[in-house]
Amino acid sequence: MLRALHLKILNCLMIIIFPAAMFAADQASAMLYSHGTALLNGTNVPRSSAIFSGDLVQTNKDSVANINATGSSVLVLNDSLIQYEGNSVSLEHGGVTISTSKSLATRVGGVTVSPASSVWTEFEVRDVDGTIRIAARKGDLTLSDDKGSTTLAQGQETTREESPRDKNRKKRGGTGSVPGASGGVLNSPVAIGIGTGVIAGVAAWAIIRSDDPVSPKD
Repeated sequence: MLRALHLKILNCLMIIIFPAAMFAADQASAMLYSHGTALLNGTNVPRSSAIFSGDLVQTNKDSVANINATGSSVLVLNDSLIQYEGNSVSLEHGGVTISTSKSLATRVGGVTVSPASSVWTEFEVRDVDGTIRIAARKGDLTLSDDKGSTTLAQGQETTREESPRDKNRKKRGGTGSVPGASGGVLNSPVAIGIGTGVIAGVAAWAIIRSDDPVSPKD
């Protein structure tokens, strides 16, 4: 009887732990380190914080921030606004310096900048007043837009103009500040994982209770 109860408890723990662990493993996460005042989804960042795909990072004129992920590092330059997307970075304004062996790309103003091959690549992208400046520091880059793709060789620099659509969007909405987190705390991967564990825990409790023998009546 006691052994059977132990097996039930073990099975219930597996129900709780495995789905939550698999869910967490699927999330594109990294660490954000601020140097000066920086915002994560509109909230001041402490010295460091976990960052997930979809999160927004903003620096001011006197600050920078680092995003460290497996095989990649992103330096968010001062007075910049970016969205971290796991396999890429979306630059609204300002600049980023990318160092990657995982082909981490940067999207800005209708242009996608990505390593030309899966080797260690370093490059810088800036977007100031509608002009996109791209520099290939180490390794070749592929530049893609609605006109096609070109290669920027190591050591070269080039410029592109933002697409009219992006220019109009920025004029209408502005990019001076980070909007609040779109889904709030309850939509974060951590909160969803906790919710999954709670639901599984309740289900496990119900299984144990349903198998308990009914106490005999006096």
